[in-house]
Amino acid sequence: MKKIANTAKQGRMDFTIFAVVILLCVFGLVMVLSSSYYYAYRQLESHDGFYYVKKQAVYFIVGIAAMIVISRVPYTIYKNRTIYAAAFLLTLIGVFLVPIIGKEVNGAKRWLDFGFATVQPAELAKFAVVIAMSAYIANNREKIKVPKYGIIRLSALILAPLALGILFQRNLSMLVIVVAIYVVMLFIGEIPVKHMLVLGGMALAVMLLAVFAESYRLERVISFSNPWKDPSDTGYQLIQSLLAIGSGGIFGKGLNFSSQKLLFLTYGESDFIFAVIAEELGLVGCVILIGVYGFLIYRGVLVALKCRDRFGSMLAAGITSVIAIQVIVHILVTIGWAPTTGQTLPFISAGGTSLVFFMAATGILLNVSRHTTNTAKRATNERTDDSRRIGSPGE
Repeated sequence: MKKIANTAKQGRMDFTIFAVVILLCVFGLVMVLSSSYYYAYRQLESHDGFYYVKKQAVYFIVGIAAMIVISRVPYTIYKNRTIYAAAFLLTLIGVFLVPIIGKEVNGAKRWLDFGFATVQPAELAKFAVVIAMSAYIANNREKIKVPKYGIIRLSALILAPLALGILFQRNLSMLVIVVAIYVVMLFIGEIPVKHMLVLGGMALAVMLLAVFAESYRLERVISFSNPWKDPSDTGYQLIQSLLAIGSGGIFGKGLNFSSQKLLFLTYGESDFIFAVIAEELGLVGCVILIGVYGFLIYRGVLVALKCRDRFGSMLAAGITSVIAIQVIVHILVTIGWAPTTGQTLPFISAGGTSLVFFMAATGILLNVSRHTTNTAKRATNERTDDSRRIGSPGE
């Protein structure tokens, strides 16, 4: 295994994943400009129609740098207990600091304001769960199927503290995503199904309690099933989203010709950007976009399957799962199949924290791709060819 790892260091990253992510980000810049220009020009004090796209462009540049640098860092470093424990602890501290000193937006504190930028620690929590669980399960392969070392310890050390901190932020949608990621990681880690069912029942009970504990959460759950019952309040966002999607038709109204973004659809540049895409590019554009995401997820799964190291395989599968879950949740919300939440569309929606963290996580995925069987085999062949050339007569 050591020889395989050393050989794999000479491998090349999966350039296809890199190219698809860059393509999605560039498309995101176009859609952020289209969906936010009118709002920024009319509503912001600066009357700068390019405000949101300029911010997104800056974060895009930071994200590219992070992705490239991290793609060169051996993924095995995250398996070190000291490193992943320290990273997880910092994430946990950030999650719990938000309700205390965080910046309040729309009645909720979910951001830490550093002056030059605002950071949402809960976005990092998604990937912290993937790294921590991958490392723990890989380091305890034999013990993990025993409830004491599997479900109980993982729930107590990883899920419970993060879930509690996110719940204090009144961010139920983020909590649902983190729990979903946790369950997927258990499945990838081959935890017995009966243990997962017990955990699933407990998680569902906690979710129901959280929903009924706050009236606004219950209203959101009820409104998404029939938004026209309260069209001017709880059902407003979803109705505007459905109007945008419906008016787009098969081929759309054309880029920059959305009507709902003209101060009707709120957060059209972030939480509901898929609705603007549907209105401007139509069903055809949406199908192509979903196809691109599907291809990216497919390439991520290939990396996970081809990586011979269990930790690397879980890491790749986990990061790919986060992307898939987030895409599904965002689309389901915009079409009215899930309660309204504030989750971005990966690589496309306006949101610096989300963009940078997703691109940084992709950097880890790219590094794992350097250690797949194909890259290891190609690197071995390249070294063999070099040695033949060096040893050939006349050289």
